[in-house]
Amino acid sequence: MSEQSMTEQTVSGECDLHDPGHGSSPAAWVAVTIMLVAFTIGTFAFWFDVPWLVWASAGLLVVGLIAGLVLSRMGYGVKGPRYASKDHS
Repeated sequence: MSEQSMTEQTVSGECDLHDPGHGSSPAAWVAVTIMLVAFTIGTFAFWFDVPWLVWASAGLLVVGLIAGLVLSRMGYGVKGPRYASKDHS
């Protein structure tokens, strides 16, 4: 498929079946929020030389990854049955 026809197809409102989405789903938001908090805590803990808190934040980072995967498996991912995509107009 040529570049021009792909652009025309996207502009005409047809959905590209190969587009995986941008991850804007409840599962992605929860995972990224938990990981962002973990990274922030870990950064400050490293800065203030609190090694146990650095490792605890690394554990929280893994919890964020697992939470995102679990929510995605439960249907709250981009293509999940419990996720209703919102039209951005």
